[in-house]
Amino acid sequence: MNAVRSLGTTGLQLTTLGFGGGPIGWRTAPDVDREAEALFDAAWDNGIRYFDTAPYYGYGNSERRTGRGLARRPRDSFVLSTKVGRLVRPRFSGDRDEAQIVYDYSRDGAMQSLEESLDRLQLARVDIALIHDIDRWTHGDAQPARFREALDGAYRALSDLKSAGVIRAIGLGVNEWEVCRAFAAAAPVDCFLLAGHNTLLRHEARREFLPFCLERGIGVIVGGPYNSGILASGAVPGAQFDYAPASAAVLDHVRKIEAVCARYGVPLAAAALNFTLQHPAVAAVIPGVATVGELESTVANCRHLVPPELWTSLKNEGLME
Repeated sequence: MNAVRSLGTTGLQLTTLGFGGGPIGWRTAPDVDREAEALFDAAWDNGIRYFDTAPYYGYGNSERRTGRGLARRPRDSFVLSTKVGRLVRPRFSGDRDEAQIVYDYSRDGAMQSLEESLDRLQLARVDIALIHDIDRWTHGDAQPARFREALDGAYRALSDLKSAGVIRAIGLGVNEWEVCRAFAAAAPVDCFLLAGHNTLLRHEARREFLPFCLERGIGVIVGGPYNSGILASGAVPGAQFDYAPASAAVLDHVRKIEAVCARYGVPLAAAALNFTLQHPAVAAVIPGVATVGELESTVANCRHLVPPELWTSLKNEGLME
């Protein structure tokens, strides 16, 4: 069984290694549903008891596969989070029925989103409901309007559901810590799922944001621990950093981190995962996994013992704050 940590002051206990449900939503292999069930079995057998999903991941496929993967498990034996803010809607293209995403951060939109999520999951409840992607990275110049829509709409809906005991925790799932801090200044929140900003390559959140959360009892879940690939693959040709090809400067930086890791016999991915869990505000890290092989490699890396001297060396060489 994996170690568990409290998610802020919610009373929820999360396994420090959680299951990121993005990749399993986007997979389209012929036997993907059967493979997905095997993947959830492997996650369960390895002690993972926190699972995250969202309507956006595979336009509902992640939630459907997550529901099937957890169907045989006692409901009180795991923690589940999903998100609101995107509605999956049909789109007709030629002679094919397709799906599209419609942004809706209103009160009614959030209620509809959660109802549809529960239907896809085939569950009566989720534990954590997160308002999804109200950051500038997603919305550009429209972000302030989306932020206000979510604050006045989706947040109020989720707050009422929490008061009624339907969900246990509410927060944001975003790519920018600044948005989290601004939202926490405007309304009480329980937790944040912050992607890509508490990693070996991006330390900004550790300066002010994580201490801010710790002081206020706000739990933090870390997504994107590999910065979309490079901290798992290493500085190889075509390596991805934040969903784009890594620059020469990023590749060089990662090569230097890899060299330090090699001196201590620690895989780069193991260092990346363990780094995210160092701060006491962090309850869990949720790398995305798509296959049983990826899951088993992730578990091994998370359990890999990282000597304190590695972190000291990274700091001394100016590679880590």
